[in-house]
Order: sequence, then C-alpha cells, then structure tokens
Amino acid sequence: MGGQTGMMNPMHATPTDPLDVKTFAKPAQQRRFAAAMEQIATARAPGTPVRIYISAAPRTMNSPKWNSWLAHITEELPDGVELLHYRNVCTADRPYDWANLVEGIDGLVVVGKQKRAGSRVYLLGPIARLELRSLIARKPVLLYGHNLGLIPVIDCLSQVLAPEDAPRLKLIAPKRWQRGSPTLTAALNALTPAHAEAEQAERASSPGHLAHPFAAPPR
Repeated sequence: MGGQTGMMNPMHATPTDPLDVKTFAKPAQQRRFAAAMEQIATARAPGTPVRIYISAAPRTMNSPKWNSWLAHITEELPDGVELLHYRNVCTADRPYDWANLVEGIDGLVVVGKQKRAGSRVYLLGPIARLELRSLIARKPVLLYGHNLGLIPVIDCLSQVLAPEDAPRLKLIAPKRWQRGSPTLTAALNALTPAHAEAEQAERASSPGHLAHPFAAPPR
C-alpha cells in the first residue's frame, strides 16, 4: 500500500473538461474580431442611430419573462441604442422581410431556448440561425445568456443540428466566461452611438476637469 501512494487510479482520474475555458475563439480570431469592431466604431458618424435587432422565437416572446429579458438586454447594451424585434418592426401592412430589414441593422442579439435552467447551452431555430449567419461576418452578433448576460457569438461553441432542410443551431457558452472580456468590450464599443463618445470627450475637457488635472477620471 505504502508503495502506491503516488499513483492515481485511472478510474478516478478527472478528465479534461473541453467547456472549461474563457472562450472558444482562438487568439487570432479574437484579434481580428476586435480590429473589425474598432473599424465599425471609427467609421460611425456622430448622430447616426444604432439599431440592434433582438432575434427571438414566438414562444420566447410569449414567455412571461420576455419583458424582463428585454430590460436586462437593454441594461447590458450601450445607452442610446434602438432595440428592434419582430413585434415592433413587423405589422399586417409590413410583414417580416429580413433581406430589407438587415440592411438597417447595426447588430444582432439572439435569444435562444435555454436547454434547462442554469445551462450554458442555447438552441436557435432555423430563422434565428439564418439571421445570425447573415450578420456574423460583418456586424456585432451577441448571444443573450439568461444568467450570463451578453456573450459575443465568436466566443461560443456552435453546432448545426438536423434536419438538413431546416437546420437549427446550438450555441454553448464557455464555462469560465467573463463579462469583462476583450471581445465583449470591442462589440459594445462598436454598438455605442458616436454622440455618446463625443459627450464623454466634452466632459473630459470641461473646466471642472481642467481645474483638477491630476484627479482620477470618472468610472
């Protein structure tokens, strides 16, 4: 017995958890994403509205928690953005037309079906998957994790599910996801209206600021 104290029984060895990461994106992907978000933020003219579409299935919008989820999403996004979703965009006279709608959207938040309470697995239907695919390469696209907040889809693990004629998408949030991640910061910066940054710069150059040049900046 004493001679085996340094040995570990293979049956009791702890396997590596592939989900136990901060992000599923590679460092090069993160850098490219941050650079693309910076280009979007730099190119935005002052006063230009920022419109974000909330992609959610009818069942999700019919949930008694829908308004609470919308409020949480609003809190997580920059001030001054305009939130759009099916119910405030589409009417009997103006049916759903993603091809036209997508041209006026600056970002997308997908609200998937959570596999179970507390789960990091979210399921998107065929329509939400197509909406995501149309924007993922050129605009900020975020997953709303009910207990995790907003997560850039680039940081999630994705898997296409059958059937092939109407595939769904499974998104898995990383187990050690942190809200202060550089990708989320870059995405939110790309979704910040230009006038908000101008106001911050104006406050920084106000007489009150100059009167205390070595004071700590406001947080």
